[in-house]
Amino acid sequence: MKLTHALLAMAAFAAMAAPAVHAKPFKWSSASDIPTLDIHSQNNALGNGVHAAIYDSLVYYNSQTFKAEPQLATAWRELSPTQMRFTLRTGVKFSDGSPLTAEDVIYSINRAMSKTSNYTVYTQGIDRVVKVNDNTVDFMMKSPNPVLINQLTELRIMSKAWAEKNRSVEPKDIRTKDETFSHRNAMGTGQYMVKEWQPDQKLVLVKNPNYWGSNASNVTEIIYTPIKSEATRIAALLSGEVDFVLDPSPQDLARLRASPNLKVMDGVENRTIFFGMDQFRDELPGSNVKGKNPLKDVKVRRALYQAIDSDNLNKVVMRGLSQPTGTLVAPQVAGWTEAVHKRLPFDPEASRKLLAEAGYPQGFEVDFACPNNRYINDEEICQAVTAMWAKVGVKAKLRTLPLVTYFPMIQRYEASIYMLGWGVPTFDALYSLQSLTRSVGTGGDGNYNVGRYKNDRMDVVVDRIKAETDLPVRNRFLTEGLQLSNDTVSHLPLHNQIIPWAMKRSVDVTHRADNRLDWRLIKVN
Repeated sequence: MKLTHALLAMAAFAAMAAPAVHAKPFKWSSASDIPTLDIHSQNNALGNGVHAAIYDSLVYYNSQTFKAEPQLATAWRELSPTQMRFTLRTGVKFSDGSPLTAEDVIYSINRAMSKTSNYTVYTQGIDRVVKVNDNTVDFMMKSPNPVLINQLTELRIMSKAWAEKNRSVEPKDIRTKDETFSHRNAMGTGQYMVKEWQPDQKLVLVKNPNYWGSNASNVTEIIYTPIKSEATRIAALLSGEVDFVLDPSPQDLARLRASPNLKVMDGVENRTIFFGMDQFRDELPGSNVKGKNPLKDVKVRRALYQAIDSDNLNKVVMRGLSQPTGTLVAPQVAGWTEAVHKRLPFDPEASRKLLAEAGYPQGFEVDFACPNNRYINDEEICQAVTAMWAKVGVKAKLRTLPLVTYFPMIQRYEASIYMLGWGVPTFDALYSLQSLTRSVGTGGDGNYNVGRYKNDRMDVVVDRIKAETDLPVRNRFLTEGLQLSNDTVSHLPLHNQIIPWAMKRSVDVTHRADNRLDWRLIKVN
């Protein structure tokens, strides 16, 4: 009996000790916090990457090939050009132990299509989702959609019962301060679940005991700490306070690379940084031009473009961590060509001439809004461009805001000129053209066209791309749309980001073009 008790005591001790031996926390940081835990509220790349640790989608990208592979769906097949059948994985449970059902999938897609959702761009072309049986759903399309599978990588699945119980049936509206339970709480089928979230301070995720899959990661706890200050963020990495920094500043890279305890991984991101402009209002708030809007004139927009020295931004502000571009998408995106990538020349004299021809020989004053903790050196870029524009007479009144207030502000159309960085999760230019240049409408049309640019031919091109299944023809229309954006100066493209990640040598991660961590593959040695 005593021996049995001793063995039991040893076993109990081993059970308690084992997690302490093998448990590996992963502490990471970047400049800004996620805007919400609601998976259909704000389409934000940092938030989407974190959501993917907590919630699953039907399919998800392989981090090496970027081909979509099964997640909550194990198989899919086209029954007709407008009907796709998905077989759901059996035995999947949410973190509270409740089973995943076909009803949860149908509910989640409908939720993503709702009025307050910022994810309708990913539901483009979907008419409805119907239950075939407990294990199967059919996506019924309004028209053929060649990028449906790519879109589904960003449509994560929520428990219908949980949402109803917690009065979160519809997503939080990012344009208001109203909160739903799903804004600060989460319950998915992913590898991790939320232990604690203190906005702008700390997010803690722990292992989901009901996770359906297996993964190579040995990380049992994820601790995310947003640190706005670049110097403080790097100091935290150098001191060992954090294991990984998603956005080290370009000026710190040389010493990080030289540290024997750290390593830096570089990769080109599929994200383009650009400025948008209010082309809708008849008069710009805060401008000294009364009775008209200078930004409606393509000559003014071109003048602003040609006053920007992108090579100087690349060398001085970005320290080489940018790829100057003349279009809205990066090279990895379908529709991109060398021709649309070519920038208009930097030419301050041409800018002054264009401004004079447009009726502004002395320039004008204009509101200029930028984030200060979202993109690499975002505030520094805007400060440099403000100085460049001043040399041609345009007095941009720069204001910078943190991510959490910046994005709702521009979504309310409250900026005259604004910075945006647009990644392309579908790797297809439709995502950018529909979001940024299509007239504001329904179903994701113009959901980030916050300058309210409008061009009838662009609307025709985008609508044709949505349903075109002949890939060579479709690619020609994608390129036409990008070229039309260039010709009309719908936006002022700056560069594609080159992303360095900095981390301890004991950390193993896989660099991704969408600048997000694959939680399945992280190891801390």
